[in-house]
Amino acid sequence: MMHTMIVTGGAGFIGANFVHTAFAKTDAHIVVVDKLTYAGHRESLEDLWHDSRLQFVQADIADETAMSRVVETYRPRWIVNFAAESHVDRSIDDPHPFIYTNVTGTLVLLDTVRRFLEQAGSDQRQHFRFLHVSTDEVYGTLGTTGLFTEETPYAPNSPYAASKASADHLVRAYFHTYGVPTIITNCSNNYGPYQFPEKLIPLMVLNALEGKPLPIYGNGQNIRDWLFVEDHCEGLLRVLEDGRPGEKYNLGGRAERSNLDVVEAICHILDELVPCNSNPVLVECGIRQYEDLKTFVTDRPGHDFRYGIDPTKIQSELGWEPCHTFESGLRKTIQWYIANGRWCDAVTHHSYQRERLGLHADSNN
Repeated sequence: MMHTMIVTGGAGFIGANFVHTAFAKTDAHIVVVDKLTYAGHRESLEDLWHDSRLQFVQADIADETAMSRVVETYRPRWIVNFAAESHVDRSIDDPHPFIYTNVTGTLVLLDTVRRFLEQAGSDQRQHFRFLHVSTDEVYGTLGTTGLFTEETPYAPNSPYAASKASADHLVRAYFHTYGVPTIITNCSNNYGPYQFPEKLIPLMVLNALEGKPLPIYGNGQNIRDWLFVEDHCEGLLRVLEDGRPGEKYNLGGRAERSNLDVVEAICHILDELVPCNSNPVLVECGIRQYEDLKTFVTDRPGHDFRYGIDPTKIQSELGWEPCHTFESGLRKTIQWYIANGRWCDAVTHHSYQRERLGLHADSNN
């Protein structure tokens, strides 16, 4: 029997990829709820609009009336919460939207679900899941050794991370206080199709193709664990199907790379796929290899040194592990951005011209 899932933030990067995965892997009726901010775009679901299994509601998750209406109308089995402000640099410039969406919005969703379940039948309560998709940044920063586990204490260092940590605590509290069947996942850095070009990998790809500088923060030695977004979405489905309410699961790619390593890997793949001597912009500038565009810039304020996820729990309990290596996922990602220039133009038009963000703190020094 077809059931319904509500996907908040389903027109954003990870959300849109999850919707595509859920369409391919389940027979669920999917209701996308998205405010359509600068990072949420109907274009990311363009190939699915014709399908009767997809419904779209433009709404703010912090709007209690709207969320109550959506939940009561569609009576979902699952709610997956991707809706969030997610860019660290933007949170440095202005933390307020992060508190509003990530904290207040999550609280409104949780309270809406609590009221809904109080009136629901026993079968619906038994199968219901509220999956809150979070980040490894809530754990703070690592030194040169060690990995984040589900037991790592929270120590957020940016306004973004602090807002996500706050939301995680609320989700946990609603399980223990009200019995809402919640699950939290914390993932490492995602990359792949439909990622807004403010983030490292799409920014580097698009700048390189246009012969623009490739800005690398500090000395480029900050390390992230990279996870291909399609692998992440497969893991989220596994959690929805078999995860235990009240638990949290860390999803990581076991693919730690420094930012400098990532940029250089992008350059090498582009040298192969779109050689500089076939790119008129680079020919005109006299650029012979993409690495010549690397530019080191002032570091991000409070830049965490290293993130690393230990995914042992989800691997041992639910049998999930990534299918892509970093190299295969990165190549697939770059090929997607090369082939989807129209999408890139559409989502950045009038909203973002790949300028540097997150320097507000410098003006106070």
